[in-house]
Amino acid sequence: MNVAISTIAADLGTSVTGIQTTITLFTLTMAALMIPGSKLTDIWGRKFCFILGLGIYGTGALLASLAQGLALLTVGYSLLEGVGSALLIPPIYILITVLFSDLKTRAKWFGVVSGAAGLGAAAGPLIGGLLTSYISWRASFGLQVVVVAAIALLALRIDDPPLPAKRPQFDLWGAVLSAVGLFFVVFGVLQSGTYGWGSAKQAFTVGGTTLIPEGGISPVWVLAGIGALFLVAFVVHISLREKRGATPLVSVSLFRSRTSDLGLITQNVQWLVLQGSFFVISVYLQQERHYDAIQTGLMLLPATIGILASSAMAQRMASRHAQRLLVRAGFTVTLVGLALLLVLSRADYANWTFWPGLFLMGFGVGAMLTASVNVVQSAWPESVQGDISGVSRSVSNLGSSLGVAIAGSVLVGAEGNNPYATSIIVVGAFALVGWIAAFLLPRQPAPAAE
Repeated sequence: MNVAISTIAADLGTSVTGIQTTITLFTLTMAALMIPGSKLTDIWGRKFCFILGLGIYGTGALLASLAQGLALLTVGYSLLEGVGSALLIPPIYILITVLFSDLKTRAKWFGVVSGAAGLGAAAGPLIGGLLTSYISWRASFGLQVVVVAAIALLALRIDDPPLPAKRPQFDLWGAVLSAVGLFFVVFGVLQSGTYGWGSAKQAFTVGGTTLIPEGGISPVWVLAGIGALFLVAFVVHISLREKRGATPLVSVSLFRSRTSDLGLITQNVQWLVLQGSFFVISVYLQQERHYDAIQTGLMLLPATIGILASSAMAQRMASRHAQRLLVRAGFTVTLVGLALLLVLSRADYANWTFWPGLFLMGFGVGAMLTASVNVVQSAWPESVQGDISGVSRSVSNLGSSLGVAIAGSVLVGAEGNNPYATSIIVVGAFALVGWIAAFLLPRQPAPAAE
């Protein structure tokens, strides 16, 4: 999607902001439904959820390939592919954690998963760029359908450990409250590009009725406040449900581990930085340097090579160094990469000046992806792996949503002559927050009691 932003926008008669919204809604859908999707693995089984998620994802890709407007693209890509991802991603991490109890062995297989993700990230922009330039962006979605079908056939061979005889009930109200809360928070941030962060740049209207006049408080804060109220209601709901002895969507006790909480913060920021910077750089290259899809994909290649290289080293690094050290080092390298992108990647500089910063940013993120997952998952016993995996994936995808929403809104709404630099600075500020969280991780994290 990133390398084909301008092409898709022109073909569908929409704007870059419209495509930004579909990308953000895709990751937001995953974030909002990842916890419910993870809970369903404890009810329906990991293998069943994985294959079901593939089916929904493939249907979404097919619809997106046929889209003649932004609405159908949003339904296929943002909604159905997001729902499918929320079902198929948690089983991967749950199965690794359940099947491998040793921390170093888990690190190896989490590294394999991260390496596969890095390989996909490296190949995706190039394949997408080639297909977009020589056939159509629709062919990229068509290829997804074929790949998903192949994965579904392979998934039939998955050996899924049996579920307990007594399975939990599904907390429907908890799922609704959490999803609505997350939606309004991220949707509010998305409005900052149109209305600004302080006072509203223009009137905020719904159905022809002006709810906030021009110059009033930005609707960003109103919408985010509504989301916060739903999230508070969600916390109250699961607390009361747990006290009654019923099964909540997720136990509030999962947020009482300092190790896990700090690890979740690092996960959120990692994906915020990665997706936010990718979006900003892609838009900059296509809008300011007039790159096509292939050129954009090639320019992002150093970052994805960095992710792949560091992910491949995950097992060796995990066996030699503490997980918190890897996360801290990853953020340090990422900050250096962002600084180089800010200093070296100017409008009158050669293309290669992007490469050092992109590679270091990718290498830094890749170095800590596996370590952060390991920190969070290993902080909890096997009995709650379904829940913590859902929380972990939800937090990560929320970071992706916020990264595109925040960086994109800054890019659109920044005052002055260099919105690219402003956006990179904002992303760097979040990376610094992640570094501080990594610095505060306990030296010897102990597994939480059941």
